[in-house]
Amino acid sequence: MHFGFSYVGLIYLVMLMLPNIIWTKHQPKDYDKYVGNENKALLACERIGEVLVSCASLIFSDFNIRPWSSWSWWLIVSFLLMVLYEVYWVRYFRSEQTMQDFYSSLLGIPVAGATLPVLAFLLLAIYGRNIILGIAVVILGIGHIGIHLMHKSEIS
Repeated sequence: MHFGFSYVGLIYLVMLMLPNIIWTKHQPKDYDKYVGNENKALLACERIGEVLVSCASLIFSDFNIRPWSSWSWWLIVSFLLMVLYEVYWVRYFRSEQTMQDFYSSLLGIPVAGATLPVLAFLLLAIYGRNIILGIAVVILGIGHIGIHLMHKSEIS
């Protein structure tokens, strides 16, 4: 692991945060009704994971583009998952913006809005061979995907 600024981490965080900022003005109908029912342990994992992933993504230069090797495929697949995440948001913003739309799947990936970025950051951790980001992503995934699955089951 190498300390230093990661421009790839910054790009990922921008791709992650921009749609979420827009989402604050386009939340699904009845969203507030579901937020109050969130499991506190999952919520704690989500919040801690968000901070850890954000920090680790930026402070390790391990994620920056290196000369081509077989490890480069991890970065390519990771980036493709982030592109799919953007596709998910475009689809959501063009929809009626219901809870079903928000917790929908994409290409068979359940609760795509939560699953895609978690998988993308996990593959980024593998590409960078960075255990700190890997652990942070697992913590985030438990909370974020767990909360989304709970909400999805509540609306079904």
